Amino acid sequence: MADSRGALAHDGRRAERLELRLPTTPTQLPAVRAMAGDLAIRMDYDLDAVEDLRLAVDEACATLASIVADDHPLTVVFETTRAGLHIDAWVPTTEGTDVPRDGFGWAVLHTLVDNVEAGPATQASVPAGDGTSGPVALISMDKFLPGQHPDQLLGGAGQNISVAR
Repeated sequence: MADSRGALAHDGRRAERLELRLPTTPTQLPAVRAMAGDLAIRMDYDLDAVEDLRLAVDEACATLASIVADDHPLTVVFETTRAGLHIDAWVPTTEGTDVPRDGFGWAVLHTLVDNVEAGPATQASVPAGDGTSGPVALISMDKFLPGQHPDQLLGGAGQNISVAR
């Protein structure tokens, strides 16, 4: 489902939003990778960044598929903005389940995207959730377009600016 009325993006404009909900079976997960690649190509990411996004989405979905409760679906929400692509992926879990952040997969995610966060949440706090207090595991990722990373913008944290006098 595409939603152009989504939340305000980082730059104050409305983000374009696409939601996918699919089974967590190995035969269905490549659809999410394909969607990430298609969106990245349409947003003019370079080929390396497109492949990085595909791999990151694949790793996030595989991680979530390993901790999903019962046969609940995986939900992935893509938000495109002027700054780049934001992805929230989540699955319903049992109370107390957390996203594993200590293995090789987590290191891969950190390498492939500009920002990644994960942890437990509720259906009320995730995009496309049902508004209940049901537990979910969430992975959120950002991949910024060249020159759009918040730390690279003028005055951003971590920016070294030299001023000639």
